[in-house]
Amino acid sequence: MINYRYKYLGLVLVVAAVVLTIFYFGFSFRFEMPVFAVHSSFFETKMFAFFRTNFADELILILYLTGLALLMFSKERDESSGIMQKRHDALRYAFFINLLIQLFVILFIYGQGFIAFLVLNLINLPILYLVLFMIMKRRVKS
Repeated sequence: MINYRYKYLGLVLVVAAVVLTIFYFGFSFRFEMPVFAVHSSFFETKMFAFFRTNFADELILILYLTGLALLMFSKERDESSGIMQKRHDALRYAFFINLLIQLFVILFIYGQGFIAFLVLNLINLPILYLVLFMIMKRRVKS
């Protein structure tokens, strides 16, 4: 676990990711830059190559994953063994719920919707964990 102050940085990164997501989908935000790819197949398949691409979607996912990881792994100001148990329970329930969602999507969602879910699934588990942990933490305090 890392210092509780990293929660603030995590929150800033997640908010930045949300803002960029709105610009990406609402205003076709693009951020062109050269990248190195181990494997790429758009119009042609390339291995170990440099090329220019829209890096906006990768940047958004990096911000989400980094911010959510900081939120997940930052201690509370008063971290106790009870809080650690709630973290464990929240992670277990989040994993189970995420598994049920994945099974539903595999069975009933096809095509572009399935691809969109695969991208969303990158941040689904951390978000479920954080929501469940906040709910469980509030129950302890009340």
